[in-house]
Amino acid sequence: MTATRRRGDRSRRSRDRGVKVIQKLERRIPYYDLFEEDGLDLIELHADRILAEVGIEIWGDEVTIELFRDAGATVDGQRLRFDPGLVTDIVKRTTPGQFVQHSRDPERSVTIGGDHTVFAPGYGMPFVRDLDRGRRYGTMADLEDLVKINHTLEWTHHSGLVICEPTDVAVNKRHLDMLALHFRHSTKPPLGAITAPERALDSIEMARIVFGAEHLDDHCVIMANINVNSPLVYDGAVTKVIRHYAAAGQGMVICPFILGGAMGPVTPAGAVAQAHAEAMVGVALTQLVRPGAPAIYGNFLTTMSLRSGAPTFGTPEAGLAYFAVGQLARRLGIPLRCGGSFTSSKLPDAQAASESATSLSTAMMSGANFVLHAAGWLEGGLVMDYEKLVLDNDRLGMTHVLLRGMALDENAFAMDGFHEVGPGSHFLGSAHTLANYEHAYYEATFGDAVSWEQWHEEGEMDARQRANADWKARLANHESPPMAAGVDEALTEFVDRRKASMEDAWY
Repeated sequence: MTATRRRGDRSRRSRDRGVKVIQKLERRIPYYDLFEEDGLDLIELHADRILAEVGIEIWGDEVTIELFRDAGATVDGQRLRFDPGLVTDIVKRTTPGQFVQHSRDPERSVTIGGDHTVFAPGYGMPFVRDLDRGRRYGTMADLEDLVKINHTLEWTHHSGLVICEPTDVAVNKRHLDMLALHFRHSTKPPLGAITAPERALDSIEMARIVFGAEHLDDHCVIMANINVNSPLVYDGAVTKVIRHYAAAGQGMVICPFILGGAMGPVTPAGAVAQAHAEAMVGVALTQLVRPGAPAIYGNFLTTMSLRSGAPTFGTPEAGLAYFAVGQLARRLGIPLRCGGSFTSSKLPDAQAASESATSLSTAMMSGANFVLHAAGWLEGGLVMDYEKLVLDNDRLGMTHVLLRGMALDENAFAMDGFHEVGPGSHFLGSAHTLANYEHAYYEATFGDAVSWEQWHEEGEMDARQRANADWKARLANHESPPMAAGVDEALTEFVDRRKASMEDAWY
């Protein structure tokens, strides 16, 4: 086979990715249970002690404080304390075990909870990086490119929102352009804005424009991901955002943000108990606002360097925490959010691959249903890397195969192949191999298993260089999915009107 033919085969594989691929993921392998029931009992006991003896503070939201007071909390100013079992009871009583986030393309709708897993790209990065242009502040043009690339990825199911922070647009207006980009250029379900209550309301209204107001009454079409002000504080802006989305029947991801030794104790058990307490309070708020509102029990709990204060990822302690919160979420019977391809590395190098693979694999073993930051995360969450976005997508493809488990049907046991081949021969040309070879194994996009000679003839490219060509091909081949008549115009009118109603604010 000539070098030209080999390059043509690889180019064909890249072109094939322009074809619409719908990859849903329903888990078929067991979860990893770290603790017996008595271990979980201890964690829940100490979470209850935190809520009863120390409490949670709600800053600047009397409505939320009164909702909890009416539900049985003891209120002392902005400090709320809860009798043991009170918050758990609120959460378990009405929080759905799974729900559907609907897309404007029904084939792209995702089920969150149960045995389902949904992958979303990285979120919130102020910087972007690629092989050609290096590290720089993200712009709205970058976000548009990243939304389009993510829409072509075979193994992500969700569009996210802030795949990078578009720093060239005013802070109080950028959410309008961001969400409009997601609606225009992707049919993967999006997240909405959370940085201020009025921005949450804008997001909900834009969803009404795209889906219709009546549809939102009983369908989740947009979700939002908030972080607790760990340790043990909910800022009023956050609780108002939670109330807005929950009142509209839209999904809320409640995620404590704990770096061991900073926003929580250095001991994993204490940090897990804290995270459990914080997450349950946020989920409980959604149910007090609207019983049955879709909500996800989230977790961002990792370690830090106690020498420098820098966050660290892919560590064994963070993996153990994932295992614990997975069991706690299953006890509550509600969906779980974990992080994905975390790394502190500055480049998509060996460190990034190792840390990201460890972080993702422990999240999968824990039973995560919604995985934010599944692709593209670099430099401790400061950078969205174009090459790593598609490199991580390849890992997600492998994860799909792993979580679906091993088939045990008649074809899988290949008895016809054994009868055809017999002892001492080989299966390469057998009818069973020919019938299965195209889909028998996951074919890694960026893994290189060719001979040295072929690799040399093709330019001695490494994985990062191959990924650079891949995302460029995806971007060139992207086609924005059509919108219903009048929707794009209505979105434009709403965005323009809202932006004209306020002066630019850059903080």
